[in-house]
Amino acid sequence: MVVRLRFARHGRRNLPYYHIVAANAKTARNSKPLETIGTYNPIPDGNGIKHVNLNIERVKYWLTVGAQPSDSVASLLSKADIIPPAPKPWLK
Repeated sequence: MVVRLRFARHGRRNLPYYHIVAANAKTARNSKPLETIGTYNPIPDGNGIKHVNLNIERVKYWLTVGAQPSDSVASLLSKADIIPPAPKPWLK
């Protein structure tokens, strides 16, 4: 079973709110996850801050047992200094 760390969308139309979940790679986006490990609110508050809550211990656990983060979750985890940033492709 391939496990991925990915976003599950919640909220309502035009006001998304994401749960960061560990889920089987072949299941639907909002199906029942193995574990919810954090939340992400992409809508900035009054101060222009986007809120992220992560259970860092559980994120590191899932990464050590072989879970693969999606591209968007990997970007978020690299900004939080949990994983190294992805290498940028060379432009010719």
